[in-house]
Amino acid sequence: MTARPMTAQPTDDVAVALRGVRFSYGNGATWALDGVDLTVGAGERVCIVGPNGSGKSTLSRIVAGLAAPDAGTVTVLGERVFDGDAGPDPDAYRRARRGIGAVFQNPEDQLVTTVVEDDVAFGPENLGIAHADIGRRITEALQAVDMTESRAADPTVMSGGQQQRIAIAGTMATHPAMVVFDEPTAMLDGAARAEVMAVLDSLQARGVTIVHITHHADETLRADRVIRMESGRIVSEGRPRRDDAARAASADQPHPPADGGDEPQPDSEPQPDSEPIIAVEHVFFTYPGQTSPVIDDLSLSIARGETVALMGHNGAGKTTLARLLCALERPDDGSITVAGVPVALARGGRRDTARERRSGTAGTGHVRKPRTASRTQRRALRRHVGYVMQHPERQLFADTVTQDVAYGPRSQGLPEAAVREHVEWALQLLRIGHLADRSPFALSGGQQRLAAIAGVLACRPDVLIMDEPTAGLDTRASARIHDLIRTLRAQGVTVLVITHSAAEAAAMGARIITMGQPPHTQSARTGAEGSGPLGTLDPRVKMVTFLVLMFTAFAISNAWQLGLAAALAAGIIAVGRLNPLRLLAAVRLILGMLVVMGLLNLFFARGGDVLAAWGPLTITTGGVRTAALYTLRFALVVVLGAVMMATTTPTELTDAIGSLLSPLRRFGVHTQEIALVLSLALRFLPTLAREAHAVIDAQSARGGDIETGSPAKRLRALTAIVVPVFAGTLRHADNLALALDARCYEEGAHRTHWRRMCVRRRDLLFITVAVLYLLALMALRIFIQ
Repeated sequence: MTARPMTAQPTDDVAVALRGVRFSYGNGATWALDGVDLTVGAGERVCIVGPNGSGKSTLSRIVAGLAAPDAGTVTVLGERVFDGDAGPDPDAYRRARRGIGAVFQNPEDQLVTTVVEDDVAFGPENLGIAHADIGRRITEALQAVDMTESRAADPTVMSGGQQQRIAIAGTMATHPAMVVFDEPTAMLDGAARAEVMAVLDSLQARGVTIVHITHHADETLRADRVIRMESGRIVSEGRPRRDDAARAASADQPHPPADGGDEPQPDSEPQPDSEPIIAVEHVFFTYPGQTSPVIDDLSLSIARGETVALMGHNGAGKTTLARLLCALERPDDGSITVAGVPVALARGGRRDTARERRSGTAGTGHVRKPRTASRTQRRALRRHVGYVMQHPERQLFADTVTQDVAYGPRSQGLPEAAVREHVEWALQLLRIGHLADRSPFALSGGQQRLAAIAGVLACRPDVLIMDEPTAGLDTRASARIHDLIRTLRAQGVTVLVITHSAAEAAAMGARIITMGQPPHTQSARTGAEGSGPLGTLDPRVKMVTFLVLMFTAFAISNAWQLGLAAALAAGIIAVGRLNPLRLLAAVRLILGMLVVMGLLNLFFARGGDVLAAWGPLTITTGGVRTAALYTLRFALVVVLGAVMMATTTPTELTDAIGSLLSPLRRFGVHTQEIALVLSLALRFLPTLAREAHAVIDAQSARGGDIETGSPAKRLRALTAIVVPVFAGTLRHADNLALALDARCYEEGAHRTHWRRMCVRRRDLLFITVAVLYLLALMALRIFIQ
């Protein structure tokens, strides 16, 4: 039995005490925090509000023990972690963080593995909690956030609201004395916001100290104190203004579904024409790997010059619809026309609707994909449609704000004088001319959002689609966006805004279209629950056996051996209950590179009879044999590696690598850290792929050559995404490092494990099959020459 570690606790009824705290991101050139004095009592619930760039998030990191200031004193949970004279105390920080939880705005960067219960267990494992206690904590934490049924699911494919609840569960499982929330509801719908606030109420009832950063006035209702910041300083504090907060809460309640219903329009605004500029007819869309469509038989029409607010719960398909309208996704069925461009055209027939499937009247609808827009049609679409994405930081890719805003007009082929005119107009409209020469990657989140909007507006679109344009913005910046939309509407621009706020829709004078309820949690599983018997193997046995099989593939020298290896791979895929087509799609880029390498062998390998010759290039029977052999051997290695990764979770990989490398500890090798870094790198690869795709989509949406240019121009455009993808990599890595610190991970510290490794009968059977395969390979090599 592992003794429960002591957790830092507040003393003298004070959880946090800051005196004269200063913090700078630029070596003192400017101060994000400038002389902050703050005391938070034990068990107190404090809300921190203020405009973008006021220092709220920086203060939250100081309070959570995730960053050290440049000056002042910081005492957290009874530990003097920073003293202006002595500097930071690493041991005090370590002790304090064991009693602090932190939840950030973007939950995706807080997830460390691909199984919900493993992610929740990560914090207790770092604290050295006994196995039985970890199980109880997982159950309690998931019950508290109403995610018990998703215990074995993959959190990386869930909606933002579900991911945020899992992040909160992971924090609650550490039993913190204090939790710091940095805008945890910024990207959530009203229902998900209410769920998160209910969790905060529960924590407050248990006596947990809460420090909550927010832009929502209604979220301050239950706070003991509200602290307002401006320009890095605390300018006021006091009890919440309950009348104002109550009005804000009432205004943000969603209206009843108004599918297609019109809101009253101001008399001063021009009425939209009756001609539809957006037409969606019987559209279906399902993401790969999911069983239920996120968009199921959707039809809607938006008139030219109209302003529409698209509302609905997280996961209801709002962002997916926006991407479909912009030809960044392809529907499974249905027709879409935008600004006269046929984005998708159904090929006849129709799919079964959700209502028909539930009632048992479903037929056998066709499965042919619709015909999508050609390259010329997509180029025309980009001239008419502008798209502001949900995460603006992924939509910025130039060295300066001016260059970024100019990207779209230049892609349209405008002369430089017109490009400058468009850029100046957009910067002035958003009131960010003072940021023109700044790097977009060095801006605050709110400034990045405004710069991203300016880059889209500079293209002068007829249709503007904005996905959560005010998320994370303060009241003043949000009002600026509302004014902008009203101005564009007066100019005849069609505006479609995705929002969670009915008050925001009313401020824009928009017609509300409410999309349906989010689909049920997908049944996809990972690890033992989703990969058949392979998923239940001891990860150490699986890893070593697969590596042996992969290395022995290089010893294959004849067609009989290749046939045996192919049969083994097919059998493993079947036992793993994996979709072969989806598995091949996951490694298609690597397989494509192997084909290119095979072609090189085809032309340069010699031997046997000559089959064809073109000058110095000769194809021989020996060259064909060598090319096929090398290509298929490497393909076997890639497929086996993909199977191992698809049936093993990052947590299992971490534990297996750590266990296999444990003998090296006696030589001073940090095996636990090596294992964690390797598994996090594997967990990080899909995130980087999404980052690259987001930058490609952003350039495509602004008419970049990456989508519709010549092959040479597309290659140059692909090269240009390296910098923004690298910047995104650093951002995600920084957030992940903070998440590890917030969940008490310490280098060299003793950890317990929720997943216990044990070699069982099925592991021995798997080893036996592998040994028999190796013996058969040897026999075929000896007897068949």
